[in-house]
Amino acid sequence: MTAPMCNDTLAELRSRAIRPSSEELPPVIINEQDGSPMVLVPAGKFLMGDDLDKESPQRSLWLDAFYISVYAVTNRQYRAFIAATGHQPPNIGARIDSLSFWRDEGCPEEFDDYPVVLISWDDADAYARWAGCQLPDEAQWEKAARGPEGFLYPWGDKWDENNCRHRNNKGEDSVAPVYAYPEGVSGYGTWNQGGNIMEWCSVLQGEGENGAYPEGDDALRQERGGCWRYPDKFAFRASQRSFVVSKAVNDFRGFRLVLPVKGR
Repeated sequence: MTAPMCNDTLAELRSRAIRPSSEELPPVIINEQDGSPMVLVPAGKFLMGDDLDKESPQRSLWLDAFYISVYAVTNRQYRAFIAATGHQPPNIGARIDSLSFWRDEGCPEEFDDYPVVLISWDDADAYARWAGCQLPDEAQWEKAARGPEGFLYPWGDKWDENNCRHRNNKGEDSVAPVYAYPEGVSGYGTWNQGGNIMEWCSVLQGEGENGAYPEGDDALRQERGGCWRYPDKFAFRASQRSFVVSKAVNDFRGFRLVLPVKGR
């Protein structure tokens, strides 16, 4: 069972996260709660989406400045979260093909630097709140993935099968360490926003639109990024989006963190 957290505890944990105060925002910070290196994505407009089905319409959006994790959250970090909060471990009962998985006794240390998978949206959100951060909304996620040049893929406008982990180049392996594929780093300095694992985002399908949308276990959350199971290059574009129920637990989905910088 997940250990309960009171509001006072959450407020205390959030206060430990770095909040830049200088006029000149540092390009990189370290989140004091979980040790995540985070890079600055400056305030400004970017071109979001594409003219394809779920990605349309393509539009220009303004986003305030924010910091985003260089890497997806790792098994090492998630183990510390479990120890600190009593939160349940990743779902060891789920069908898995990933190398990076948890057993009854925990996750082997050899997978410490692999992204944590086998977690629901609620698990990811609980970690983000414990770390004093948030899950990225899909606009933040896409802006970071496109980089300052607004590329189609994190590394550029042309597909390169060597720049990310996917079905056709993984061999007998599955998920890769979070520092794998340096050729695929985005212009802002984020790793593996194309390939390796899908990543949970914070926004519900239907938010910002008229009408009701489902909540609870039937809520559809957005996921981004492509993963090691996918063979199609179109799945790894920064604008690619899909929806999944919030209770979904798979061996190809994890998350990274965002720290907003309000008023910048």
